[in-house]
This record gives sequence, C-alpha cells and structure tokens, in this order.
Amino acid sequence: MKKILFLFFVLSSFNVVYSQWEECNNGLYGGVIRALAISGSNIFAGTEGGGMFLSTDGGNSWSQKNNGLTITGVFSLAISGSNIFAGTWGGVFLSTDGGNSWSQKNNGLTITGVFSLAISGSNIFAGTGGGGVFLSTDGGNSWSEKNNRFTNTLVNSLAISGSNIFAGTTVGVFLSTDGGNSWTEKNNGLTNTYVWSLAISGSNIFAGTGGGGVFLSIDGGNSWTEKNNGLTNTEVISLAISGSNIFAGTWGGGVFLSTDGGNGWTQKNNGLTNTYVYSLAISGSNIFAGTYGGGVFLSTDGGNSWTEKNNGLTNTYVWSLAISGSNIFAGTGGGGVFLSTDGGNSWTQKNNGLTYTYVRSLAISGSNIFAGTWGGGVFLSTDGGNSWSQKNNGLTNTYVWSLAISGSNIFAGTLGGGVFLSTDGGNSWTQKNNGLTYTNVVSLAISGSNIFVGTWGGGVFLSTDGGNSWSQKNNGLTYTYLRSLAISGSYIFAGTGGVGVFLSTDGGNSWTEKNNGLTNTEVISLAISGSNIFAGTWGGGVFLSTDGGNGWTQKNNGLTNTYVYSLAISGSNIFAGTLGGGVFRAKLSDFGITSVANDYFLNNDILISPNPASDYIEITSNMSFPRNRESEIKIYNTLGECVIIVGVHCNEPLQRIDISHLSAGVYFIKFGNFTEKFMVVR
Repeated sequence: MKKILFLFFVLSSFNVVYSQWEECNNGLYGGVIRALAISGSNIFAGTEGGGMFLSTDGGNSWSQKNNGLTITGVFSLAISGSNIFAGTWGGVFLSTDGGNSWSQKNNGLTITGVFSLAISGSNIFAGTGGGGVFLSTDGGNSWSEKNNRFTNTLVNSLAISGSNIFAGTTVGVFLSTDGGNSWTEKNNGLTNTYVWSLAISGSNIFAGTGGGGVFLSIDGGNSWTEKNNGLTNTEVISLAISGSNIFAGTWGGGVFLSTDGGNGWTQKNNGLTNTYVYSLAISGSNIFAGTYGGGVFLSTDGGNSWTEKNNGLTNTYVWSLAISGSNIFAGTGGGGVFLSTDGGNSWTQKNNGLTYTYVRSLAISGSNIFAGTWGGGVFLSTDGGNSWSQKNNGLTNTYVWSLAISGSNIFAGTLGGGVFLSTDGGNSWTQKNNGLTYTNVVSLAISGSNIFVGTWGGGVFLSTDGGNSWSQKNNGLTYTYLRSLAISGSYIFAGTGGVGVFLSTDGGNSWTEKNNGLTNTEVISLAISGSNIFAGTWGGGVFLSTDGGNGWTQKNNGLTNTYVYSLAISGSNIFAGTLGGGVFRAKLSDFGITSVANDYFLNNDILISPNPASDYIEITSNMSFPRNRESEIKIYNTLGECVIIVGVHCNEPLQRIDISHLSAGVYFIKFGNFTEKFMVVR
C-alpha cells in the first residue's frame, strides 16, 4: 500500500496540463511598421510579425486585425474601394470588410514575397522579392507573371501615373506603358540604382535610393537629376507627397521635407524618437510615419513636430528580458527598454538618456542595469531604468549582442569585436580576445570561474582566467553557429541556429546532441528552472524538456507568435519575448512545474544541486542540519522503490550523495516531511 500511495504521488506530479500562454503587452507598444495605407477614417498599419492593425480615430488607438491573415509579416498595402490588399512574405491577402477578415489570393503567384503593390482601375500589380511583377485583373483571384524584358526580379516599389507603371528595383527603375506586358530600363542619370521608393506628383517622378538620396525625373523617367541639397541622410526608404510638400523617410536620419520640388531639404525630427522611417502616409494635414521598431508617429503641423501613436500596437520585437526582484525589463528592437513592476500586467517605457533604442541584451547586478545596444554600445542605469548613461570608454565595437556579469566583472559580447571586459561598473572596457579566433559573440554564460561564449560560426569558447585567454570547446558540437547558452550546475546547454540543442556535462570538453522531439532546431533562447529546460525557437515557439534535454515537447497553446527571441523566469511565471508579438506569459504550474529555482529547495534554507545530476547530488543548507530531524535521507524511483538510504550528518551544512550507479530518470528525495524530485542524466 505504501508503494501504491507513493506511486500515486509520483504520477500526480507528472499530471502536466497544456500550457496557457497569454499576451501581456499593456503599454508594451510599438514595433516595425513596414506599410501604411489610409482609406477615409481608417488607417491600416502592416507590421513585421504582428500582422495588420487598424486605427479608426486618427492613430490614437489600434486594434489587431488578423482573422485569416496566416502570415503576419506585412510588407505592402494597397486599397481600392472596399478592397484592401496586403502583400506578405506568404503572398497576397484580401479583405473586403475593413480588415475584419482576410483570404489568401495566390493563384498563379509563383513567388510569394510581395514587397510592393499598386492598383490602376481593375489592374492590381504585385512587385515580388525575386519573381518580378505579377498582374491580377480579377480582384486578386488569379495572377500572371509580367516580366518581359524585365532584367531584375526584386521589386521594392511600384508607382502608377496614367498608363505608365514604374517599378523601383535593386538595379534601377523600369517603365511599362502597356499594362506590364513589356518593360524598359530607365536609369539615365540615376547614379545610384538601388531604388527603395517611388512617388509621383503630376509630371514629377521622385525616386528614393539606398545611399544616393533622391532623384527627380520630369520627362517620364527618361532622365534623372540628383536632388540632395540639405538631405544629410541618403538612405531614402519611403516617400510621400502632399501638394508642394515632399516627405522623405530615411534609414537613421528620420524625416526630411522639401517644399520646392526637391531642390532643398530640411530635417524634421522634433519628437521623432525613432529615426528609421520605413513608411509614410498622408491624410489631409495628418502625416503618419511608420518606423523600424518605434511604431507609428503622427505630425499635424507639416512635420514640424511628431507624437508617438502606439496605443494598442502590440507589435514589438522583444530581443531581451531580465529580471530583478519584482521588476521585469524588456529590451526591444527600436522601442528601447520597457519595465513591468506587476508581473507583466502593464509596462512603462524607460528611455530617458537611452539614445540608442535597439536593445539586444540586458544584465543586472544589484541596482545596476546594463543594456547592450545595436550600434550604441552599453548603457547603464542605476535608478531602476529611470535614466541611462552611455558607457563606451574603450568599447571599440558598439554592437553588443550579449552581456554577462560575475561579481565586479562585466563581459560584453560584440558582433565582430569579440569580448570586452569592464571591472569598474562599465566606466572603461578592455578587449579580451586572446585565443578567441571567432569574434561574433552572440551569447555569454558564466559558471563560477568558467566563462563560456557562444559564437556565430566558431562554436563555443571557454575562459578559466577571467577572459585573459580562450580555448575552443567544440568536441561533438557538429554545428558551430550558436544562438544561446544556459547553465544549470554542471550542465551546459547550447542552442544552435539550425541543429537544435547540445549538452555538455564536463565543462564543455564534449557535447552531445539533444533533439528528440525538438521539431524546430533553430534555438534562439534558453531558460532553466530546476530540471526543466525551455527552448525558444525561430518559428517553432517554445519547447520544454523535463529530463535534461533527452526529450522535448512543444508548448505553444495560446502562443500566437512563435518567433521566441528571449525567455525569462520570474517567480511562478515564465515570460517569452517574441519577434513582432511582444511578450507572452505562462504559469509554470501549467507545465506541471512547482519549483522555480535552478536547483530545488526542500525548504527555505535547504538546497539540492546540481539538478539534473549524473555522479552526485549535494544537499546544502545555510545552517547545520538539526538533530531533531529524521536521521535518514531516502531516494525513491518512480515505482516507489527506495534505492538509496543515507544517514544525515547532523550539525554539518553539506550532505553529498553518490548517485553514479543510478540509471537515467526521475527520482524523489524524502527528507523528514519534505519530498522533492531530481533528475539523473546519462
């Protein structure tokens, strides 16, 4: 009977229900806006990862409109009457009811990456990322390729004036005067032929290029003249025209305005906190700018001032997550840092002094919060994120992909510059690359005196002397493009960019592939809770292993965005940061997890480690074990059989138990009134 009762306890411990992920993005707004389109009072925003959003009140609030929109990367939009067309990485979608529902329209569309759309009467043109131009004459129901004499197949932009159809490509401008049946190259005077954007006003045709600024043609594209006076940023991604005002959205330079036909330009960035402007749209006196990571901005005074309009725009790229007590910090791609103090229920943007808002990495030590940015180096906040200061003295590479802290040592992994070390709170940095032959450092993890770096292309490197020297540790690591690292006790997990998860139990000296059940093997993020390992993947969502990586189960119920860039555990919750869907939250108990530490506590002051284990476990306490506790520690297998009995060393803080003879699997420790599980891995 005793065995039966214990077996019931064991089985109930594995009564894992499906996880219930929920979006928790209140206040976490912004994201990448690839396309904007306006129809009356309706403003549509096509996003990269969040799908379609609609505002009916001038951008004051947004609601997601993805019913039937199975591809959430929206690159282009076009509206004709009640028909709204969305060009996505998965082809064209059509809505006839104001965005409430969508249907895919890809019959004949052999290339489904649709970067541009344009409509003329009943003709709908789609510019693709590799297949040239396609035409539909029946409302998108069928498409035919229109590439006669079209020498380039990547079409960034389309513009129509009467019977003239202009296509902006990576090798210049092409013109069709016969409905797309044939095309002619029109590059005379176009000294930069990477054409991002096109806009037409009367006989004036403007072309925005990637590095050459703006060009103007007044003769139907036969000749072009450079128009860059005052245009200090020449990466012109978007163009929009309203009367005599021409607006140019640039990559990193914000918005420029010309009031004289392009002859002179003035920068107009007051209030525009994100200067990577992917899209522009105008309705009356309202000018909307869609940015790369900062969401939507509105100007009502001709571009003189801008206001962020992101309420409800739950489209953020959450590249990094970090926990400090009850504070959860989210580093985003273009929106800076957000803070939640209530378990993810609400978020507040914390960017005062954070002049670079692409936050790849976060690390916390006491009251110091470090943010590694894409291009801006390291920022430090000492007041809970309320203010930031740049800390780049000696940091010669400012693309900081990863951060890790050990005591007073702060390590920064950069893309192309290797590892930098600061020993004075970030005030100064020293490059530490001796032996580090691959300098694209995408992940860092520290265990005691061991510092592990995961590189893109070079696998894993280890330093045992504070970063002064490095040795490559790739034995058994068959794929060396690393994305993530995580450590629990003597177990080191490495997530790769294509071959899943590898495990080392000997300090990185050897690695074993651990992919059973892991159906998506591009592992971007890892998080560990005791014997439970979470893997966030690129397009496959979250996987969970409860046995040290030996087997994985997909856990995506409620996770509507499956590009999981970051994972973090706070209290009884796990948080997943996604690419275009913001943050999702799940209760660990929904996975059958009742302990949230990296090692299992039997009581407030008693700890079992390592967990998982292979050769031994240690029971550690902050105090000596009192004599009045039960004098034996018993270990049971899942059949309820007692496999180990050891005596308690009274008044000693450490109990070490040899488990080298146990088979791999789940076991339970009974100690006094406490019972807890641990994992043996072979």
